[in-house]
Amino acid sequence: MTLKNQPVLKIPQTILEKISTIVSLLLLMINVIYLFIQWGDLSNQVPIHFGITGEVDGWGSKGMIWFLPIIASLLWGGLTLLERVPHLYNYSGLTEENVESQYRNSRMMLNVIKTEIIIFMVLGSYQSVQVAHGNSFGLGIWELPIFLGVMFSTMGFFMYKSFTLK
Repeated sequence: MTLKNQPVLKIPQTILEKISTIVSLLLLMINVIYLFIQWGDLSNQVPIHFGITGEVDGWGSKGMIWFLPIIASLLWGGLTLLERVPHLYNYSGLTEENVESQYRNSRMMLNVIKTEIIIFMVLGSYQSVQVAHGNSFGLGIWELPIFLGVMFSTMGFFMYKSFTLK
């Protein structure tokens, strides 16, 4: 029997969810500290965009170095809040028997994706500083395919798990 109204359940976070959330928050904090340390040594122009080949194709003022950490922090906060309301997500085939496991699965997927996005954005911020200092850093043409591969693999894994929980 499919549920018409999704129940609100208080399901405690798993240890893995807690660790993932803490690690992603620590990465954000380390990134901000790193940028403060590097601030005085940065030139007035910093790379703000990298093309598909990994080469810089956009430059901006020194203050633009804060763009990625600000966006990453907003994403972290929003996704962390969204993890707390799995009853608002869209499910297919939700039943009384599988509701808790579906909520856990979808919440974990969001948590893992949040951490992956934060890692990618922190690396992007670090890359901008390194390139501004004249150092090369990054995977070049492989950065975007690796990021997309990781993201789609994560979504595929949790979607497969969701279908097996029906």
